Amino acid sequence: MDEEDIPPTVNPLVIHNQSSEEMEDKSDNDISGIKPAARIQKNHPVEHIIGELDQRITTRKKDKDDYRKMARLLGETCFISKVEPKDVKAALLDEYWITAMQEELIQFDKNDVWELVPRPPGCNVIGTKWILKNKMDESGNVTRNKARLVAQGYTQIEGIDFEETFSPVAKLEAIRLLLSIACLLKFKLFQMDVKSAFLNGVVQEEVYVEQPKGFIDVQYPEHVYKLKKALYGLKQAPRAWYERLTVFLLNNGYTRGEVDNTLLIKREKNQMMVVQIYVDDIVFGGVSNHLVK
Repeated sequence: MDEEDIPPTVNPLVIHNQSSEEMEDKSDNDISGIKPAARIQKNHPVEHIIGELDQRITTRKKDKDDYRKMARLLGETCFISKVEPKDVKAALLDEYWITAMQEELIQFDKNDVWELVPRPPGCNVIGTKWILKNKMDESGNVTRNKARLVAQGYTQIEGIDFEETFSPVAKLEAIRLLLSIACLLKFKLFQMDVKSAFLNGVVQEEVYVEQPKGFIDVQYPEHVYKLKKALYGLKQAPRAWYERLTVFLLNNGYTRGEVDNTLLIKREKNQMMVVQIYVDDIVFGGVSNHLVK
C-alpha cells in the first residue's frame, strides 16, 4: 500500500471548521465528508459555573451515604411529634405520644413488672405520673418521643413501702483512674446504657401503685398494680437495680473491688476484665477480647 492511500490520522483535539460555502458545495446525499466541529476550552468562565466553587466533588458512595442519612432522618421525624404535651390529657390527643406511652407499658409487660390485683384495704397505694419528653440529637432535631411512667415516691412510707435505699455510685476519681489504667495496659473500654434499667430491679417490699392515667382497665377500674419490679421514682429503685446487676456479675465470676463497690473485676488465667457501674450506665473493658465478648 502506498503512502498516498494511507488515510491521515485524525486528532480528536484538532478543531475542524468549515465555511458556509464549502458546506453548500456538499451534496445533500453525501454527508460522509462532514466532520463535527469540536470546541475545547481549558478554563470555563467562572460566571457560567452553577454551584459553589469550594464544594468538593461528590462521589457515588457519598451520594448513597447522604441518601441513607436523609432516609433515616425522614423515618425518624415523620412519625414523631415535635411538640411536648403539657399534660396527659394533651398527650392522649396525639397518636405519636399514645404510641410512646404504649411502648413504655410494653416494656413493663416484657419485664413482668406488675400484676393487677384488687385494692387491699388500708394499704398505702402510691400514685403514678407520666413524664413526657422529646429526645433530640446534637443538631437539635427531635428524634424520639420518650414517655416514662414513674411512681410518686414522695408518698412512700418508710418501714412499710421501703427499707434500705442506699445505692453506691461510682465517683469521678474512680472513673478517671479506670481510664488511666486502660491507657497504661492498652485495652479498649466500652460504654453501654441499660434500657429501662430500674425495671429489672426486684422489689422486696409489698408495694402497690395506681393504674396509669389514660390506660385504666375498663373491667377493673378500681384495681391497683402490685409491683414485682421497681419503678422509676421509687426510693428503693436504685438499690434494687444495683443488687440485681451485682448478683448477676458475682455469679459469673466477678469480684467486688475492696475500696470501690461499683468496680467489679474478673480474672481468668493472666487476663483481666473490669466493669464500672454508674447507676444504669456501665463502662467495661479488658485485655482479652474473648472476655469482653
